[in-house]
Amino acid sequence: MAVGRRLSPACLLLLRLTVALVVLTALPELAAARTRRYTFNVTMATVTRLCVTKSVPTVNGQFPGPRLVVREGDRLVVQVHNNINSNVTFHWHGVRQLRSGWADGPSYITQCPIRPGQSYAYDFRIVGQRGTLWWHAHFSWLRATLYGPLVILPPRGVPYPFPKPDRQVTLMLGEWFNADPEAVIKQALQTGGAPNVSDAYTFNGLPGPTYNCSSGDDTFRLRVRPGRTYLLRLVNAALNDELFFAVANHTLTVVQADASYVKPFAAATLVISPGQTMDVLLTASASAAPSSAFAIAVAPYTNTVGTFDNTTAVAVVEYGPHQSAAALRSLPLPALPRYNDTAAVANFSAMFRSLASARYPARVPRTVDRRFFFTVGLGADPCRSRVNGTCQGPNGTRFAASMNNVSFAMPRTTSLLQAHYQRRYSGVLAANFPAVPPTRFDYTGAPPNNTFVTHGTRVVPLSFNTTVEVVLQDTSVLGAESHPLHLHGYDFFVVGTGFGNYDATNDTARYNLVDPVQRNTVSVPTAGWVAIRFVADNPGVWIMHCHLDVHLTWGLAMAWLVNDGPLPNQKLPPPPSDIPRC
Repeated sequence: MAVGRRLSPACLLLLRLTVALVVLTALPELAAARTRRYTFNVTMATVTRLCVTKSVPTVNGQFPGPRLVVREGDRLVVQVHNNINSNVTFHWHGVRQLRSGWADGPSYITQCPIRPGQSYAYDFRIVGQRGTLWWHAHFSWLRATLYGPLVILPPRGVPYPFPKPDRQVTLMLGEWFNADPEAVIKQALQTGGAPNVSDAYTFNGLPGPTYNCSSGDDTFRLRVRPGRTYLLRLVNAALNDELFFAVANHTLTVVQADASYVKPFAAATLVISPGQTMDVLLTASASAAPSSAFAIAVAPYTNTVGTFDNTTAVAVVEYGPHQSAAALRSLPLPALPRYNDTAAVANFSAMFRSLASARYPARVPRTVDRRFFFTVGLGADPCRSRVNGTCQGPNGTRFAASMNNVSFAMPRTTSLLQAHYQRRYSGVLAANFPAVPPTRFDYTGAPPNNTFVTHGTRVVPLSFNTTVEVVLQDTSVLGAESHPLHLHGYDFFVVGTGFGNYDATNDTARYNLVDPVQRNTVSVPTAGWVAIRFVADNPGVWIMHCHLDVHLTWGLAMAWLVNDGPLPNQKLPPPPSDIPRC
């Protein structure tokens, strides 16, 4: 063919098809990507647990809600119809939401709520993630029953970086309230005190045989076959409790955390915080008797101020036929740590390392553009509105929570993302969240004399592609506690952690910049600190908050405002036409 000669239409078509075939062959993720559509009808349904029958918000009448299954690279469209007498939004916990912040879901942050009788379609892609995530309501305490798993399979033809399991089982850990959770938090806000605690923990909505008025039908059962390997997709959907998890007479192998693969390690007991997910392998004993059964148990880890749900929930691994309710109640429980065993939690957390393989590299930022030091913990507000003569917080105050002594105030007339897109910030937010706490003291020692917090909707503005390091320091202002911090729109690397007051000189020298674990939710240790790093490469407004819902309600949150980059694919697109209005 002579140089410069035009191709015929037929040749041009053949060339385009050949190029397309080459691209699809080279990129199996792209070739297999598809759009997966689901419909969420939010309705009230009647549920009975612990001899209490009540009407609860559900998705499609299911509690827990339906399982969503996608493959890495897929587009996910979820059409939500709100048919209850409450506002609602949904958050796709851990999804990166690259340039799809309008679908992230936290109420008044990236969208106004979906009002009763209205609908909204969440539309986003799953990019660079695989494993287990989950979805949940992100309005008030509705996620007590509005939650479900989001399973992300590898692209077709891409194997797991661990032995292929014989079966996969999703196991959502939750909390059950005999009372209406909305009434529980409403009462707490009226009195200023701590809310009443839940009545049971649950496995896939079932409390198990250890609770009064709970039968064998209320027990989750995992039927196994000797020698087979099972991938347990664990999600902690509890409102306010970190949980210990163990299976009697079995060792578990952890292979994933928050939809990122980790270097596999064995553990007899796991710790999983609200918001976190974990994939673990359980191999059924090849020598177990045909009638064997073993208890799966969860119990709380907490150093909380005040009361907490100090119960143990049980499910069962069965090698043979169904065990009777009486047999279930007599099963030996696995040895779980005490509820306040912080050392056990620290030892388990230290085992996590990114897989850091050629296919799944750990791209941890080695240099940092901006450093932040955030204190997190409880504080107080003055008692301005009294119930029965006094407020029920510490010393007659009202409980509050804060980061750098700023208690986050949710806007009510627009969402932060809408205000940012329109560049109408006045009266909505202030871009002056402090990079360091206003007062330095011994964070893990004696509390300051003044425990009052300030209030505001304050954010940190970031230029696109800024590398960020945040040190999150627990305080003992009203008692030291562990705080599971969740960052929307991003994964981050956990580069360091320790107890006591953070020492910028000595602690930084011990950072792991080779294979730190990659997560979207990390617990700030009780009376300790954790350091995270991420690259601000996703434009939008992204809340970072404690995933203990009571602490979020009290204001333990802040937001990052990430500006557009210079290129078209680095800019926040316009909002979808059906986005709810305030």
